[in-house]
Amino acid sequence: MASPADTSKTNKLERYNSYLRRLSSAKLLSASSKLLFRATLLATIFLILLLILHYPLPLSIHSPSSFSSPHRSLLTSFPPSFSPSLSRQIRLSATPRRSSGLSVLVTGAAGFIGTHCSLSLKKRGDGVVGLDNFNSYYDPSLKRARQALLARHSILILEADLNDSLLLSHLFSSYPFSHVLHLAAQAGVRYAAKNPHSYISSNVAALVSLFESAAKSADPQPAIVWASSSSVYGLNKKSPFSESDPTDNPASLYAATKKAGEAIAHTYNHIYGLSLTALRFFTVYGPMGRPDMAYFFFTKSILAGKPITIFRTADGKDVARDFTYIDDVVKGCLGALDTAEKSTGSPGGGPKSGPAQLRTYNLGNTSPVPVTKLVSILEGLLGVKAKKNVVTMPTNGDVPFTHANVSLAAGDFGYHPTTDLAAGLRKFVRWYVHYYGIKLKPSSGQAVAAQRL
Repeated sequence: MASPADTSKTNKLERYNSYLRRLSSAKLLSASSKLLFRATLLATIFLILLLILHYPLPLSIHSPSSFSSPHRSLLTSFPPSFSPSLSRQIRLSATPRRSSGLSVLVTGAAGFIGTHCSLSLKKRGDGVVGLDNFNSYYDPSLKRARQALLARHSILILEADLNDSLLLSHLFSSYPFSHVLHLAAQAGVRYAAKNPHSYISSNVAALVSLFESAAKSADPQPAIVWASSSSVYGLNKKSPFSESDPTDNPASLYAATKKAGEAIAHTYNHIYGLSLTALRFFTVYGPMGRPDMAYFFFTKSILAGKPITIFRTADGKDVARDFTYIDDVVKGCLGALDTAEKSTGSPGGGPKSGPAQLRTYNLGNTSPVPVTKLVSILEGLLGVKAKKNVVTMPTNGDVPFTHANVSLAAGDFGYHPTTDLAAGLRKFVRWYVHYYGIKLKPSSGQAVAAQRL
């Protein structure tokens, strides 16, 4: 009888082979996992690069920049050139849609006057690119609202600072702007007591930075129209104020920086052949205006039942201002742009071919109105009686009156203001109650009429 087969060796061999198969599968699985991981990583990197190429990062983080540190711009964190996509956006926004249209770089484009001018330029078919640093001198949310409005009209705003000369150099290299409307500035008289250095940075250093880049980096050099101020007339007692009047006695640091700006403009015109036009604005007001202006914070205080402060001169006279409605000022700005001649300098700051245009104009309403009358008009429109605190005007830079002679602007580009204070304030109140969601009390027929406008 045959002995039974020895199965122990067979079982061991099968267990060993099974172990080898499991080990091989584990190694294969591990290798496959590593390969899959590497493939996924490479695919992710590829997608990120693709995303960056087609959708570049914005110029800067859209949070309000610190007003005490205004020198933040894209070039502090971005490579020293614009991406192809951003360059395309600049060209698209800057290219005019009408024949012989202007291509305008508007600084301070998210500001009050800058927004209105940008919209008017775009509406008539000009190309517009805006630049603004969105500082916190007043609530940046209003500037963001203006930016959103401009975006709806396909106007690009770059968030950056004019003191970044490298940025300006690349900006002028990205598109041959025919004109610059320079409205960026540190405004206000009393704020100088809190932050005097901001006036030097914004109104003097930034102006030099812009002129330098326009003279040496732009090809061709653009014609520049820029915002001076009626404040340069300072303590002048002659009325009305004319462009030929002396401006040697500024009453505030703000006025002094604007006076300095006019002297700097003369220098760059003389040396580099830049075509330069200074516009002296007289108390501009209207919808989307500046919250630091009297008509704006008077409206806010009156509606809140808070007292307002009204100044009178030391001899008991009313303070008066030549209030100028925004639409009239916009017409003046566009008229100055349309009549600006070409610069005569050579790209790179070389010798000029001849004298270049250098002009100064008043843009006012020619009708000074006492501040007490402004308050009376607001009371009627709002249907609320103001609580008034009348005090003597402090010696902190304010002047007792302003009054513009605009005959020079009228003759050179047809500037004729047409909006009186009552009509202009009516339009402002209509915007104000809509923007802030306020319903006026129907206790006054005038207030109800204002709501319907």
